[in-house]
Order: sequence, then structure tokens, then C-alpha cells
Amino acid sequence: IMQAFPWENRSSVSEFILLGFSRDSRTNVILFSLFLSLYLSTLLGNGLIVTLIHLDSRLHTPMYFFLSVLSLLDMSYVTTTVPQMLVHLVCHKKTISYVGCVAQMYVFLVLGITEGWLFSVMAYDRYVAICYPLRYKVIMSPWLCGAMVIFCGLWGVSCSLVYTVFTMRLPYCGPNEINHFFCEVPAVLKLACADTSLNDRVDFILGFILLLIPLSFILASYIRIFIAILRIGSTQGRIKAFSTCASHITVVTMFCGPAMFMYMNPGANASPERDKKLALFYNVISAFLNPIIYSLRNKDVKRAFLKVTGWGRVPE
Repeated sequence: IMQAFPWENRSSVSEFILLGFSRDSRTNVILFSLFLSLYLSTLLGNGLIVTLIHLDSRLHTPMYFFLSVLSLLDMSYVTTTVPQMLVHLVCHKKTISYVGCVAQMYVFLVLGITEGWLFSVMAYDRYVAICYPLRYKVIMSPWLCGAMVIFCGLWGVSCSLVYTVFTMRLPYCGPNEINHFFCEVPAVLKLACADTSLNDRVDFILGFILLLIPLSFILASYIRIFIAILRIGSTQGRIKAFSTCASHITVVTMFCGPAMFMYMNPGANASPERDKKLALFYNVISAFLNPIIYSLRNKDVKRAFLKVTGWGRVPE
């Protein structure tokens, strides 16, 4: 372990205490029920989308391939933080080991950064589908789709390592109470026994690279998309084209807005209570809402659900 985490010997803290949301036991029971329901619903909704896309051959397209990857990321994303949070809500002991904190921080960042870049890939997919419909299948080949997902994953793996190393290289000599429900970078940095100004600068630069650059790609894609939509002759055609993008725009806004505010805000200006709510929104709430947003307005997903379950007439 010491070889895997060479910065650990600089710290005198062997474990951290996660304060979570409340110290009141009755409040924690209510929160436990709420978050357990959200967690199980997230797993069910995203798992259902992955299953439907796998079983229905009509959904074997680039758009639904990316959607299935997004659902897998969301399920992994919430599983990194929520099960531990649920245990801490009903147990007296709310500790996490130093190594466990490092691992949770790294995995959370890998999944979050990968998802942020995946949104830009999904925007490019919609851009090609609407602006170059006749060449869509040629441009968005299975090889290119797979390569873009791998690219997103590599960004997540490499940049998360920088985040984690720069955070955990600092000495942590006490106190060891993290005012958060998981080991997130801004909350952990507050406990460092050293100047964190360099970390604030690194976090801002990485936040620019990992959030603003993908958002710029998304914005550029949708500007071209809206120009192409306005050129469509029929009103019904414009509505249909726009509806395929509305879900993606909603999901990107829910995820990237709070994440940008969290990671591009200097540590001195951070508010623990606000940060917990923001993290809860882009970690738990967005993952819960994603399958609802994508399925309620999506006729293909509804048709696949009816076909697989046999619960109704499958529309053609």
C-alpha cells in the first residue's frame, strides 16, 4: 500500500471522519430512506436503459451506444459514494481510511471527468446526425465511436491522477473531520496542514480544461445544429430535430453547471453546506434523472420497453 500511495507517509492522519448531512438520528433515518430510494431507482432506471439498448437491435446506433455508456457511468458514479453514505447515516462510526479516501476520490473523479467529456462526444453525434444525415453511418462508424469513448476514459484516468496526487501530497495532521458525505477534493483540502494556493490554481486550470473546453465543443455543436434546424422547411421537422437534442442539453446543464461552480471556485470562498448540496445534485440527482429525461420523451426507448416486456402494442 505504501508503494501504491507514496505520499501517505507525509500524513499523520490514518483515517477521516465524514460528517455527512446531519447529526440528528431522526433526520438521518429520513435521509436514509430518501437516498436509498434514489439510489435503487438510479440503478433500476439506468440498468433498464442499458438492457433495452442491448436487447433491441433497432437501438444499436451510435446515439444509443453513447447513452448506454452514460448509464453505466451513472450507475458506477453513484455506487462510488452513496452506499457508504447510507451506512454512515445509520451507523455511529462514520470513518473512512486514508487509503479508502484516496481511492474514493480517484474513482469518483475518473467517472465524473469521463462523463463530462462524453457529453461533448454525444453533442458531436447529434451534430453529425442533423447536419450530415446521409453520411451519418459512415462518419459515426463503430471504430470512431469506440475510440471516442476510450479517449474520454483516458482523460478521466490521467487528469484524476493529477487531481488526487496534488490533493493527497499535502500533509494532513488533524483535525480529520471532513464536512462532506464523501472524499471530494475541495472538502479534503480544507484539512491540509499547508498552503493550498497552488492546489487552487491547479484545480482552476484543470476545471477550465475539463469543463469549459467540453462545454465549448458542445456549444459549437449546438450552434451548428440550430442553424441546420432553422433551415428545415416543415415545422414538424424542426420540432422533431430539436426534440432529439433537448434531453442532452438538459442533462449537460444539470451535471456541468454545479460541477463547474464547485471545482472552479477558490477554496477560500467555498461553503461546506453549499458544496454538499451541489455535489448531491451532480452526483445523485442527475444520475437519477438521466434515464427519466431520456426515456419519457423518447419513442424508441418506449417501443423497446414494450417489445421486451410485452406489456402493450409495439408502435411501428
